[in-house]
Amino acid sequence: MTTQPASVSILREFCPLYYLLNAIPAKVQRGFRSVLVYLTALDSSSDFLAVGSSIGMLYLSCRRVAQMNKYSVEGKCEAITAVKLLSCFDDLVAAGTATGRVVVFQLVSPLPGRNKQLRRFNVVGHHKGSITSLTWSANGMKLFSGDDKGRVVLSALDLDQGVCQSVLLLEESSGVVQMEYRHQVLLVSTQQRSVLYCTQKQELLQLGTKPRKRTGRFGACFLPALCKQSDLLVYAARPGLRLWRSNVKGEVEDTQLLKSFFDKQIPQFQLFPRPGPVGAYRPADRQLGLLSCFLREGWILSWNEYSIYVFDCLHEVLIGALESSGDIVSVSSCDNEIFILKGDREIIRLSNNPEGTASTMLSAHLSSPLTTPTILQPTGSVETVQPIRTMAIIVEGGGKEEAGGNEKLSEEGTDEEGEEEGVEEVEEAVEQESPLK
Repeated sequence: MTTQPASVSILREFCPLYYLLNAIPAKVQRGFRSVLVYLTALDSSSDFLAVGSSIGMLYLSCRRVAQMNKYSVEGKCEAITAVKLLSCFDDLVAAGTATGRVVVFQLVSPLPGRNKQLRRFNVVGHHKGSITSLTWSANGMKLFSGDDKGRVVLSALDLDQGVCQSVLLLEESSGVVQMEYRHQVLLVSTQQRSVLYCTQKQELLQLGTKPRKRTGRFGACFLPALCKQSDLLVYAARPGLRLWRSNVKGEVEDTQLLKSFFDKQIPQFQLFPRPGPVGAYRPADRQLGLLSCFLREGWILSWNEYSIYVFDCLHEVLIGALESSGDIVSVSSCDNEIFILKGDREIIRLSNNPEGTASTMLSAHLSSPLTTPTILQPTGSVETVQPIRTMAIIVEGGGKEEAGGNEKLSEEGTDEEGEEEGVEEVEEAVEQESPLK
């Protein structure tokens, strides 16, 4: 690989988030044992930063009031593998665990007319593997959860009645990598392919005509669209730094080759200086990973365990990159911020502006940004929840809906490994003109 000169990106880390880590204990006492706390999942919004842990505890930082609360998934000490926030009429946060359990918390709000009692909903019995992805409907009435065995479960929440109804929606032949839901269309990326599932018509469409020839954690996301389902467009990651743009019917309209973005100087995300060694393994070939739209029209955020990239697909330039930085566990973006969870216990915030005054006040606890922070006693408390009811969906005719029409919705595809990348590029270029049959 040719090494290009490095320049500085407009996105950078202004200050380490020591104030956040100070509020999360590094160890907890379990009987006579002292157990280390590893951070395992992350999601962000303008109001909250949610962090999952290896001890089954969800840490929720209220960013506007600089307060840390913690919520237990209870039961066994299960590692949290995915978290997802939603702010609609009520503030909701979902957490998925390594054993396939999903827990939803309806948070307390001080605002008039909002929820005054913390409630918890449990989704159990449907997933057979670790939860890898969670996504909400905009109104918080539907939560979709996917696992590493390929199962996708729909949980319908009635917050007024305190009822959660869950049903198996899809079962793919490989693990779920990423999901997103808009305008009654669920976008699901697995290790082998990306599909679109219309919840209203119960119709499943594959992006392109064939599964990927190379399995991997290649994601997909919706582009910002108007209020019509027909306006939806999809960006899907492909091997070899290729990016598909597809319509809501799964027809590939364009393939963008991103290799040329690296021919020029590569702007690096500037991180705050840290003590100790910096750098880690980087694969010989760069690849895309999970995808999300970020900040401006045409900007795409992509990340995998080795690297993070922000591309401007309209002007065909690379906005910033972070490579050889260590084990990247989870990445989340909101507004002009990117939050990165890497290693066992490090959270990085990238932005074009410093954080607000709330976090600045908390950062005053630090004596020096280059010294190892002293772990302070965590603030907040474990809140108790009100019991709620959980039941299966009852379909017409009196029976329980088990698989959501899984047999006619799942599609099997062979994985043609070993073919040369150049052949795949030709096939994908031809596929742009071939509508999905």
